Amino acid sequence: MKKGFFADKTVLVMGLGRFGGGVDAADFASRAGGKVIVTDLADEDKLSDSISRLAGRENIRFHLGGHREDDFANADIVVVNPAVSDDNKFVKIAIEHRRFVTTAMNIFFELCAADIVGITGSNGKSTTAALTYHLLKCAKGQTGFKYNDVYLSGNIGNEPLLALLDKVGFDDLIVLEISSFQSQKLAEINKAPRYSLVTNLTPNHLDRHGTFEAYCDAKENIFRLQKTDAGKKAYSFFNAEDEITRLWFKKYRQLSDRECAAFDSNNVNAEMQKEYPLPGKANLSNLAAAVSIAKAVSVTEETIKNSLGSFRSLAHRLEFIAEKNGVRWYNDSISTTPESSIVALEAFAEPKIIIAGGYDKKLSFDELAEKISKSAKAAILIGDTAKTIIEHINLFGNNSLIVKKANSLEEAVGFCEEIADSGDVVLLSPACASYDMFINFQDRGDQFAKLVRQIKNNY
Repeated sequence: MKKGFFADKTVLVMGLGRFGGGVDAADFASRAGGKVIVTDLADEDKLSDSISRLAGRENIRFHLGGHREDDFANADIVVVNPAVSDDNKFVKIAIEHRRFVTTAMNIFFELCAADIVGITGSNGKSTTAALTYHLLKCAKGQTGFKYNDVYLSGNIGNEPLLALLDKVGFDDLIVLEISSFQSQKLAEINKAPRYSLVTNLTPNHLDRHGTFEAYCDAKENIFRLQKTDAGKKAYSFFNAEDEITRLWFKKYRQLSDRECAAFDSNNVNAEMQKEYPLPGKANLSNLAAAVSIAKAVSVTEETIKNSLGSFRSLAHRLEFIAEKNGVRWYNDSISTTPESSIVALEAFAEPKIIIAGGYDKKLSFDELAEKISKSAKAAILIGDTAKTIIEHINLFGNNSLIVKKANSLEEAVGFCEEIADSGDVVLLSPACASYDMFINFQDRGDQFAKLVRQIKNNY
């Protein structure tokens, strides 16, 4: 594929999104000479911010408030949001009419001249991607570092993915956070990153993938599809502390077309740990992962150590919001699985009050309920899964644990304020998706931060 592939073709972008998910694809197709149609189930009022970002593009039309079958039957190219499943009625129409169906990530892999670092996993991939980018960016221009510039994009949303194609060249390096949906689609183009890393694997998105095995299979594509390209060896990085990825390491290290490494949080240099600002064992694992990639591209230990102090946690990922009346409040709204909330609870030694619950992705809450029962001072539950989580917590019979159901996030914060004592930690770590009560996890985290900042200090 070349960029000219899109010229004079009708390009249908499925899913604009209220936060601009399809803006990048529509803008790219427009600049590539395509006749672009953007279709979305939401109406113009809800998409006004995204629409405004495409103002001035004369070759873009909007079909909003629903999808039209004719659009999918007649378009030359259909660019589908990765969250849309293959069995979607309209995607099937495009396939039945032999239309070229693709995704923004696949287009990027087809056209990108730069080397790619692909980071996937169930938990910690955003922090690992951001930290990897930070370490590599700090190494730019130093002796032995062979890349001209470094960029961060993909599922983390730092820079629009396809817009990068006009910036990057053969001597650049791109760090991408890659979701299971995106890695699943890479099989259609038989491409993968030159540097691939998995943070860990726990059940997630079973409402889409069906089984944990299918979810893992989708993730594995970033290793399965790696190959030597233009004489460049591939690099594969696996978490030695994760049962499944440890098996993958043993499997892929037998191949001669790549270098394989296993990272371990227990082996992180003590001096690096001292400089690293993020709490908890899970963040040490993220550090070990990022360091393994940095060393593979010739970043020195001294440069890594000197770079760590300036790294900051990402929004909505164990993000410190404020200390009010001696209570520290943390936003971990990115937590959409029970396993990630368990990790968040383990990051703090102080008495903990957790706000959890939300949209039901059909995941088990057994282990989370046990962790809450054994390690939390209180649990405030919200959303569709509140009742289920409470039922699981009650099975452990901890009568000293305070458990409440809140009808809103505002009410939940209010309960926490009443319960918390100086020295406690309040943690929004929902263990569930946000779609039952919020636009997305960012909206959930933003609302939480706003409510916390409104709390008055009593001294």
